[in-house]
Amino acid sequence: MLPAAGLASIALLAVLAPVTLPRVPDAIDLANVRAAPGWAHWFGTDELGRDLFTRVVYGARVSLFVGGLSAVVSAVVGTTIGAVAGYARGWVDGALMRLTDAMLAVPRLPLLMIGAAIMEPTVLGLTLLVGLAGWMETARVVRAEALSISARPFMDAARALGTGPTRLVWRHLIPNVLPTVAVATTLAVGRGILLESAMSFFGVGVRPPLASWGSMLYQAQTTMSSEPWVAVFPGMFVFGTVLAINVIGGRLIPERH
Repeated sequence: MLPAAGLASIALLAVLAPVTLPRVPDAIDLANVRAAPGWAHWFGTDELGRDLFTRVVYGARVSLFVGGLSAVVSAVVGTTIGAVAGYARGWVDGALMRLTDAMLAVPRLPLLMIGAAIMEPTVLGLTLLVGLAGWMETARVVRAEALSISARPFMDAARALGTGPTRLVWRHLIPNVLPTVAVATTLAVGRGILLESAMSFFGVGVRPPLASWGSMLYQAQTTMSSEPWVAVFPGMFVFGTVLAINVIGGRLIPERH
């Protein structure tokens, strides 16, 4: 309950940021450059005098959007590939699983960094890149479930009634693997946030002046020793959010006796 409440609070604060926060994230205040945390600026300010609390909250909008939508993209692609592989078996299963193995063998972060550096994508493009690079785990899990489900009596009954392969997969197979997909998707949200943060930290993710937790960490590299609060607060939000999502995802896994 505590991780769920914390995650809901961050999401609600991010959604309501334009109407609840007194400042805008890009407001420059040269009179308060690199101010330490205090009553006027709860998280301090950066090298341009921008309020870090405001930027962290607005950064949550970008980071949660990238994490959530990339997880949906991964779930759709991975579920489709895994269900088709598990149902079809034979050479189709072999070909799709070898493709999955090949994608898993490629280091994900360097691949994303190269793709983002070449394409210079928008936030939506970055989200699609992260999603298309993260479907493999979902495909493997769904394929294992699909192999089990496709051999059950209700699937044999549907085949005996003349149900075609497409309808079998979309009407009978995929609905029965959705609980597993929900767990994998929840965990993929945290992975998407971490990947976006890492890419932005290396300067190939979200472009300034747009705030995201990763881009704030990237901009804090040169001042971490003298103004640690510039990196500590966005880092804490990345850590806390991903931890909460992973705890929630772990609780969704049914216990087996």
